[in-house]
Amino acid sequence: MLHLVDGGEQDGSAALRVRALDNLQFIRDTMERAGSFTAIPGLGMVGAGVIAAIVAVVAAAQPTAVGWLASWLVGGALSTVVLLLAMAHKARGAGVPLLSGPGRKLVLCFTPPMLVAALITAALYHTALPGVLPGIWLLLYGTAVIAGGTFSVRIVPVMGCCFLALGATALYAPAAWGNWLLALGFGGLHLAFGAAIAWRHGG
Repeated sequence: MLHLVDGGEQDGSAALRVRALDNLQFIRDTMERAGSFTAIPGLGMVGAGVIAAIVAVVAAAQPTAVGWLASWLVGGALSTVVLLLAMAHKARGAGVPLLSGPGRKLVLCFTPPMLVAALITAALYHTALPGVLPGIWLLLYGTAVIAGGTFSVRIVPVMGCCFLALGATALYAPAAWGNWLLALGFGGLHLAFGAAIAWRHGG
């Protein structure tokens, strides 16, 4: 009889431990979701990737540096609009606030590198060094993605690291490679990671 009681107590203790571990995991998952901005739009990234692929072809056909730059600037503006609309749609569907909590932190971290990119672009446009723009754009975008991605799902900072690697390559590669490295980054990386995010994180 004593053995039966001891066995019952052991089974009860094991069940309590399992339940406690389950509860702890639930609390950790809840805190992680509460501290992360999960409305990163994978489908919006795919759209931005398609735009970048088209822009790369259009920009390559431009006879002047001004036409090339204008092509990428227009493409960047269109991609930004697509990403913002897709993010707003996903956030609304998920009930996630865009400009409070993790969403606000993401925007605050992402914006400064983009402003720096705009200022450097304006400065280099009037110099003899426009060939370094692809590397600078990729590096600063990667920096922005890593910084903002700290408050998002884990795959986002990984994408930022890929942009940094590509930007470093573009910075020291022949200038003729710049347009196609931009296509590989803003087109290829957005398509690949956007599809992964859409599949794993619901759109």
